[in-house]
Amino acid sequence: MQETDIPKIEFPCEYPIKVLGVSSDVFEGAVLEVFERHAPGFNQENITGKASSKGTFTSLTITITATGPDQLEALHQDLLATGHVKMVI
Repeated sequence: MQETDIPKIEFPCEYPIKVLGVSSDVFEGAVLEVFERHAPGFNQENITGKASSKGTFTSLTITITATGPDQLEALHQDLLATGHVKMVI
């Protein structure tokens, strides 16, 4: 497939982001703080969370209204910079 065949995302759009990190008392708060900085006023009622089978990891799926690729890249970098996030999908 050529690069021109890749579907383009039209912004603004509802954009779900899954964040995976080591389970801790501060993980969710650190993640939400970053999301609030990059997508102020996002709907926190639709957040879904799940712990791994042994409880070592936690994943949060948060949907924001994405405004563009720059916002998503900055959000990704700041999530990883918290030190609590292992992966952003």
